[in-house]
Amino acid sequence: MFENPSPQAIGELLRRVRTVAVVGLSPNDARPSHRVARAMQRFGWRIVPVRPAVSAVLGEPAYPALEDIPPDLRTGIDLVEVFLAPARVDAIVDQCIALGLSAIWLQDGVINESAAQRARDAGLTVVMDRCVWRDYVAMVSE
Repeated sequence: MFENPSPQAIGELLRRVRTVAVVGLSPNDARPSHRVARAMQRFGWRIVPVRPAVSAVLGEPAYPALEDIPPDLRTGIDLVEVFLAPARVDAIVDQCIALGLSAIWLQDGVINESAAQRARDAGLTVVMDRCVWRDYVAMVSE
């Protein structure tokens, strides 16, 4: 059964993050993905929106998929944050592994244990079913 990293390891991850690709980032400011990403942007994180059919979100250019992010920007991504249905996580994990990304965060309610374990087995740091904003406020921004 999948287990999240320790609170100390999660805190260390959050202190290292500077650029995050937010998969499923909505342009609608009433959606949780938008509110969380906007808050993290205010904490100094660079947000890279990943969402088809939009050109920009939160003042940043949006990309249809992780592999569409320009390589020079993609190499600076510290975390992939996922706001998608659990059934869509497998494809995102496959992309993270193929692109050599180092960490993936599955937001509250995004639970896919087999995909999370597969990502961990491939060497990614994986956090599942937690809110990055809540954890950042609790662990880092004190």
